[in-house]
Amino acid sequence: MATKKAMLIDLTLCVGCNACQDACKIENKLPEGEEHELSSTAYTALNEYNGVYVRRMCQHCVDPTCASVCPVGAFTKTPEGPVLYDESKCIGCRYCMQACPFQVPRYQWTSTYPKVMKCKFCAERQAQGLQPACAEACPTGATTYGNRDELVREAYDRIKAEPEKYVNKVYGVEEVGGTSILYLSSVPFEQLGFKTNLQSTALPMLTWNVLSKIPNVVTVGGVMLYGIWWITNRRKEVEEYEKKQQELERRGNGNNH
Repeated sequence: MATKKAMLIDLTLCVGCNACQDACKIENKLPEGEEHELSSTAYTALNEYNGVYVRRMCQHCVDPTCASVCPVGAFTKTPEGPVLYDESKCIGCRYCMQACPFQVPRYQWTSTYPKVMKCKFCAERQAQGLQPACAEACPTGATTYGNRDELVREAYDRIKAEPEKYVNKVYGVEEVGGTSILYLSSVPFEQLGFKTNLQSTALPMLTWNVLSKIPNVVTVGGVMLYGIWWITNRRKEVEEYEKKQQELERRGNGNNH
């Protein structure tokens, strides 16, 4: 049985040096340059909230919604932890972008043959026994890579050892069924842009638990109706998100000229 890997990001140790993004760009052959928002050319990004630096990236959910909604199986969850994307299967429907509870996947709007871009959790490096490039590059120990269960225990041990330093929560342990990226903070997570109203049940599990109670004769219709409901209820949010991404892409391209 594969050991589930994860990363623990301790926001109290992050100094905003951006070494993680630099290493990520080199590893994934992305254009150089500091970016403060996730984009098709930035798989990880740093945001600042009153002196607290927060790293954004794909959460690599234990039970990823992007994989469950993809109609062609372009997204897969590996036993070790990474959620991977196969561009050869992608049909460009962007359901993954609409379904992701963390709004992570980015689309190559300016490309002739666009792909969905996101962190790969350095799956190839992990396969070679190496840690992700961002974790290796971190000079302060803010990012720790290892066995997920062990990192969860370590995170709670840090809270227990210094309760005055940390809020009593490890973000990512329960959110949408758990994620492979875990966070510690000295500031309440809702003040740092984290979604704190997410359910603890994995979204794909919730969907199929409901559908399993529907007679077989209407199961297919139920799936279709659920899909329509999901997309309709996320439409406005996604449209605003896509407009923002297009504007960021245009600005990025303008800065590169």
